Amino acid sequence: MTATNLWPELPSAEWKDTYDTLHMWTQIVGKIRLAVTPLVNHWWNATLYVTPRGLTTSAMFYKGRLFQINFDFIDHLLLIEANDGSTKTITLRPRSVAEFYQETMAALGSLGMPVTIWTTPVEVPDRTPFENDQKHAAYDPEYAQRFWRILVQVSRVLTEFRSRFIGKVSPVHFFWGAFDLAVTRFSGRPAPSHLGVPNCARFVMVEAYSHEVSSCGFWPGGGPVNEPVFYAYAYPEPQGFKDYHIKPAEAFYHTEMSEFLLPYDVVRTAKSPDEVLLSFLQSTYEAAATRAKWDRHALERQ
Repeated sequence: MTATNLWPELPSAEWKDTYDTLHMWTQIVGKIRLAVTPLVNHWWNATLYVTPRGLTTSAMFYKGRLFQINFDFIDHLLLIEANDGSTKTITLRPRSVAEFYQETMAALGSLGMPVTIWTTPVEVPDRTPFENDQKHAAYDPEYAQRFWRILVQVSRVLTEFRSRFIGKVSPVHFFWGAFDLAVTRFSGRPAPSHLGVPNCARFVMVEAYSHEVSSCGFWPGGGPVNEPVFYAYAYPEPQGFKDYHIKPAEAFYHTEMSEFLLPYDVVRTAKSPDEVLLSFLQSTYEAAATRAKWDRHALERQ
């Protein structure tokens, strides 16, 4: 299989409506996970994970039972399955967020696992509650699957990059708030209390950034960036970070976002996508760790 097949095109204009709808669907499922799991540092209990067929909550407990919810982007289903063998499936097709929300909650109720969630979306300007959202109702299976196929490859490369670090490091996980796949390294030092971001409660960011980090990942774009990109940032951002020499040459520092960005198409069309992406991940980490004076000898695999 060629690199272009592994890393498919994802033109923003052609899948924007599907992106916006799928973003809300993943928030619904992510909030179910958040509601039934105990807090793990930096909200790691709330994230989703890449699977051979899509995204999953992984296993969750409900009053002594075990269940999980999977997005299947091959057969285009939402699958809810419990350890007593009971299952419910919901077809992924063009339907409003409101309909998806009602059917998902009804499915959980029919399995004897009713869950209540806060239905206001987060980290987006449109705060229409899920049960009232008739605007977002698109689903193009081709582009949903392309997005997942990209996540598969990004997860693979991020996992390799993660293995180089022996300090505290997050799983490779999908954040449904910002709709990005990320991995985060920690210096071990506490960080200044985060001041917050728009459309997200400050306490969420304070918990997320309680300690000094170097974080990187893939984001399909939005807001000031209308294309899929790889990103990397440091919190708190050390002096000289944005001026550090990074690779490849196409990467740049986005002043408004305070992050290094690398357009996805640069990686997708490269002769060796893995090599190009790893050079970006490594050099931007070195920008953070060097400028912030991390104990790199203790934290990195020698």
